[in-house]
Amino acid sequence: MENGNHKEVPDNANEHCPGTEAEDAGKADACAGCPNQEACATAPKGPDPDLVAIAERMATVKHKILILSGKGGVGKSTFSAQLSFALAAMDHQVGLLDIDICGPSIPKMLGLEGQEIHQSNLGWSPVYVDSIGVMSIGFMLPDPDDAVIWRGPRKNGIIKQFLKDVYWGELDFLVVDAPPGTSDEHISIVQFLKETGIDGAIIVTTPQQVSLIDVRKEVSFCKKVGIPVLGVVENMSGLSQPVTDFKYVRQLKNGEQDDVTEWALKVMREKAPELLDLVACSEVFDSSGGGAARMCVEMGVPFLGKVPLDPKLCKAAEEGKSCFVGDECGVSAPALSAIINKLLKNNMFA
Repeated sequence: MENGNHKEVPDNANEHCPGTEAEDAGKADACAGCPNQEACATAPKGPDPDLVAIAERMATVKHKILILSGKGGVGKSTFSAQLSFALAAMDHQVGLLDIDICGPSIPKMLGLEGQEIHQSNLGWSPVYVDSIGVMSIGFMLPDPDDAVIWRGPRKNGIIKQFLKDVYWGELDFLVVDAPPGTSDEHISIVQFLKETGIDGAIIVTTPQQVSLIDVRKEVSFCKKVGIPVLGVVENMSGLSQPVTDFKYVRQLKNGEQDDVTEWALKVMREKAPELLDLVACSEVFDSSGGGAARMCVEMGVPFLGKVPLDPKLCKAAEEGKSCFVGDECGVSAPALSAIINKLLKNNMFA
């Protein structure tokens, strides 16, 4: 929020906070013990000349969407990748920016492992697949097993470079895949892009309370920094799988399992063939608290829908493929399509 001197002061800041934009933010005596101290100390301060260069780059990008999650491992990068595939299949020009500096998953999920960034007189060139321009620190690591052990200022620096030095060209959508939480990367991307116009954020969660607790913080972050929440997606919303895809076992007393898949399928084919067309569903995570839908009502943000835990979608992500090609992902692809169509309809992206 802003105080009477028009300083940017977080709601949970200490008394006599100098403001997040002050030169001594995070370093002044009044900052000692403040929960925002590290973030303020490492965030860019004052007028930044690079913001002009970023604005010029972003002038050719119509829509910018952040993909966020409060908790790690909820499928945020999978959603980012499949959203990009879907938008590209609708003949949109799409860019996908991976700002998860310490855990870049996007190269794997787009089938681009081992690719490198090239430079031209226009700047860094994204790596392309299916007309999607992709940028990630994963393309810059000499060894994919190398750990990225960077503090805030260096993370801020590479995100700024991605925005001001990458030649995206004319884009309908720039999808930004952020790491979990509300830390340096999130503060940086908002500060660098806010003046160029961020359409909003999609927040991905799983149904159980241990994930929703952190998602509530993510919603609060968006509200505090003025980023609209376009909607929440409940991912891994129960395991859904055709009965013919299951492995059937008989549990033995010694703890081992006897594979009886062929027998079970034979019995179904002979005795109850109508069962072969069914999809079996099972709750993996506890959703007795109402899941993401209830949380959205309580926090006043849109609920976009549920995506089941589909092993075929997991396989598509591992192989860097679109789940919308063919009918392999017959359980998850329709759910994702409905969510994306709802997103586009609700926000009337031109």
